Amino acid sequence: MTARMLIATSLVLAAAIPAAMGDSAVPAESSGRWTAERAKAWAQGRPWYCGFNHVPANAANDVEIWMKDTFSPELIRSEFKLATDLGFNCVRIFLQYKVYEDDPGWFLCAFEKYLELAHEAKLEVMPVFFDDCTFSPRRDPHLGRQDDPMPGWGMWGWVPSPGYTMVVDSRTHWKLERYVKDVISRHKDDRRIFAWDLYNEPTFKIEEYADYSLELVRKSFRWAREVAPSQPLTVGTWNGNKKLEDLVHAESDIITFHCYGPAAATRRKIAADSRMGRPVICTEWMMRNTGCTIQDVLGIYKETGVGCMLWGLVNGRTQTHVPNAKVNLDYKGPWVTDIFRPDHTPYDAREIELIKKATGRAP
Repeated sequence: MTARMLIATSLVLAAAIPAAMGDSAVPAESSGRWTAERAKAWAQGRPWYCGFNHVPANAANDVEIWMKDTFSPELIRSEFKLATDLGFNCVRIFLQYKVYEDDPGWFLCAFEKYLELAHEAKLEVMPVFFDDCTFSPRRDPHLGRQDDPMPGWGMWGWVPSPGYTMVVDSRTHWKLERYVKDVISRHKDDRRIFAWDLYNEPTFKIEEYADYSLELVRKSFRWAREVAPSQPLTVGTWNGNKKLEDLVHAESDIITFHCYGPAAATRRKIAADSRMGRPVICTEWMMRNTGCTIQDVLGIYKETGVGCMLWGLVNGRTQTHVPNAKVNLDYKGPWVTDIFRPDHTPYDAREIELIKKATGRAP
């Protein structure tokens, strides 16, 4: 059975699932940021979130995650099995506007199938709508065959969403509003989704147009609030940009951040963000070549109760075992990110033991 057929069979039930799985303990508000009290109430009774950012091994970017020719439910199921065995309980997944724009029906079906597979694996989902990250000269996503990985360069094929052209052209933002509202409205009470991450690393390599990214961040919060989901909204801090940090700290229901630094930097960031009196989750971490290792950092998140979602699960077309700064064919350092090799054997068995100990899966 093809991926399209698998997804089509689930679409009939898609509209009914969100309402049936609603979180009545935390009612939705009509508008406005959650109070700190509501954010704390949301966190009560929830697990310590420990999970991963998911890019299936066959995908070089989020276009290939969702595109008709490359979306692979069976591969996703097999990788979710690895995550469940580790004791992970959450997954962060990048959406891609370009695929939605091409065929909203297909994209919504594929997303529903992804949620179905995650629920089957007992993983709660944090979707990401927009993203400024790119590591090649390409500044806009495209459909069809994607760029092949550049040997020795991690994340070479990654593309932004919706792409820099649309970010800076406010005349197109009505399309992005429709996209955000369409996805959230279908899942606004869906307990398979534990939070909405509206924008990944705004202003990344778009410094000369940074204000355009910040404006899209503001709009994204407004659009999402108009739908009034029962899940919290957030955008993570990542680079120390004060304008960005002030904006997202003023808008986010829960506080999220990225930290690829060693233990001392991780503790400083946790301490600073915890002072805001809201639940805190690190939505990206783990970069072995900078000292941000599972051995040194995972225990800090466990000790402090701050959720954490490391980058990568299975090594594949993203090539995140090597750095993303330049071509380095002779790189001999530790894998940068990812836990498993393409054949699903672990990169380092000691890491597997530490993760299972932290998540309670160890004997």
